[in-house]
Amino acid sequence: MQAIYCLNPGSFELIYGPKERQDVERLVGGSVPFVDPESLRAGDEVLHGVRYLFSGWGCPVLDQDLLAHLPDLEAVFYAAGSIRYFTTDEMWNRGIRVFSAWGANAVPVAQYTLGQILVNLRAAFANAREVRSRETFQGIPAAKACPGLYGSTVGLVSLGMIGRMVADSLSSFEVNVLAYDPFVSEEAGKKLGVEMTDLRSLFERSDVVSVHTPWLPETVGLLGKEHFSLMKPYATLINTSRGAILREDDLIEVLQTRPDLTAVLDVTWPEPPVKGSPFYILPNVFLTSHIAGSQNAECHRMARYMIDEFIRYQNGEVLVWEVDRRKAETLA
Repeated sequence: MQAIYCLNPGSFELIYGPKERQDVERLVGGSVPFVDPESLRAGDEVLHGVRYLFSGWGCPVLDQDLLAHLPDLEAVFYAAGSIRYFTTDEMWNRGIRVFSAWGANAVPVAQYTLGQILVNLRAAFANAREVRSRETFQGIPAAKACPGLYGSTVGLVSLGMIGRMVADSLSSFEVNVLAYDPFVSEEAGKKLGVEMTDLRSLFERSDVVSVHTPWLPETVGLLGKEHFSLMKPYATLINTSRGAILREDDLIEVLQTRPDLTAVLDVTWPEPPVKGSPFYILPNVFLTSHIAGSQNAECHRMARYMIDEFIRYQNGEVLVWEVDRRKAETLA
């Protein structure tokens, strides 16, 4: 037994479909059993010979106690995004290598974001609110304020993988794209088809602002009232990154005083919002339960990324999705 699956039981078949499991068994040359993380930690069994751990959401924390059950483990293929919650010094010090399908999860997030940008460049949510409250199609200001897709402006906060995917997708439309990212030069931005600018200018000029900033100590509370209050009439703020990037009390205050604005929030902090949060009742908030990432069959893509990486690993080829200790800190 060279490999096991170890993740939440509910996530196992969601991520590793029949075709994916068949391919894993073919590649490792034998049966690959599912091992429940809690049973593995609680039991006395030592799984000698297990070199590879195929995991996903619910991967057990790889601390000293857990690793005692897997003395021969050399690599973890994690078919999901952030690895921070399960990696430990003990794991890194043992030289265990980790691969993550965070790039696969970026695809549906970018697709979801593009959809929200296009819908909100038509001020669709603002228009629907007005129609519902007025019970007529006449005299709706959101219709007049609709920027449309010709010559309008989209602002992207950060140009990591998802931000770049969104920028690339927007190149198919006749919109202007602004971006803020202190690690991307003006010249590099031009190659991506975007104009690099500061946060103030981005919020002042954009019809839609989309946030793609990773959750790091230095990015917590990056965006606040001084940015939200600058937004154009009937502009939209989209957040699919992490809720902690926004000072949410500031956002709530601005949304309460600016009913023309729309906030599309797929993430919050905490998540979900506490009971009684204004996010649940503000009419200009479109709140979803972290659905932008991989859903249902899309989850098989994450497994496929790890299967392809495992092939490269076996063949000694250039690896694509390995995450070292330093990079792990950026995959929030």
